Amino acid sequence: MTDYDLNVLALGAGVQSTCVLLMANEGLLGDPPDLAIFADTQWEPPEVYTQLEWCVAQSSIPIHVVTAGNLRADVLKVVGPPGQKIGQVANPPFYVRRADQEAKETGLAPDDGGKLWRGCTSEYKIEPIHKEIRRYLGYKPHQRVKKRVRQWFGISIDEASRMRDSRVPWIDNYYPLVEQQMSRQDCLKWMRARDYGTPVKSACIGCPYHSNTTWVHMKKHKPHDWADAVDFDHRLRKGKLPGVTGDTYLHRRFKPLEEAILHDYDPNQLPLFDEFEEECEGMCGL
Repeated sequence: MTDYDLNVLALGAGVQSTCVLLMANEGLLGDPPDLAIFADTQWEPPEVYTQLEWCVAQSSIPIHVVTAGNLRADVLKVVGPPGQKIGQVANPPFYVRRADQEAKETGLAPDDGGKLWRGCTSEYKIEPIHKEIRRYLGYKPHQRVKKRVRQWFGISIDEASRMRDSRVPWIDNYYPLVEQQMSRQDCLKWMRARDYGTPVKSACIGCPYHSNTTWVHMKKHKPHDWADAVDFDHRLRKGKLPGVTGDTYLHRRFKPLEEAILHDYDPNQLPLFDEFEEECEGMCGL
């Protein structure tokens, strides 16, 4: 058994990580974490911030909130004329439709594009949490960490494929819900039985990993979030992201969001296809 100097929960304020926080707070997972850390992209749905406030009030485990900045604003700051260097950003995995000229040169159709490499999870979630852990332990930037840390994640047994070994030598990843053989539905059932309510999923409003079900639900029930996402999606194409020659989209169909969602089925019904929804590694969606 490793004797850890610090136990930390990566809190996303979604279903699973909230369940871990509450179970640990009740002493059901052995010794509880010393603290929980919420990495704020500043683009979460309002319900997530409400849930976070509730967690702070409910839990005796201290919750630290850290941020690397406003992901939405940071992305739009670097959208500009093609070839103009106005900064870099750790962008989300946007979908990019090949520009007409690029299509001619490659012989591929303009819409045979692809997905950008995801950098947002690392810069806006993982790194701020690691930075806070170092600060909490009393280490300065670039100083070698000699202590051992166990970082808790709210990944359930039905998402066990998302488990990863830590890439940081002084951190070990720990998955208590997998150890308890608990699924996402088990977490919901456990919280409902104790009148803890039902947390919303934690993910940025404009996350390209949203499924059609999520987008349609947002349009029907969260018009402010929908308007925000549609506006952001249009702003992406008012210029170009650094190093990107084609048009950038939030939706995998390489169409403006409102067209991609409403193109070929009734917007008043949830879709019966394209239900798969990827999630960020790290803390997103937990």
